[in-house]
Amino acid sequence: MFSFFKKDPLKTLNKQYLQKLEEAMHAQRNGDIRSYSMLTSEAEDILKKIDVLDKK
Repeated sequence: MFSFFKKDPLKTLNKQYLQKLEEAMHAQRNGDIRSYSMLTSEAEDILKKIDVLDKK
């Protein structure tokens, strides 16, 4: 009945994914390669979750 109050998990994950990629870009530009690789790995994990939700 009140399904319009529920947030779309796919939209939230996309937002998190783009945020992680942006953070990774800034880390890479600052020369912090270790943080860049960790943030990129986290972004890839979020992308896998997005793919799972897309297939449903």
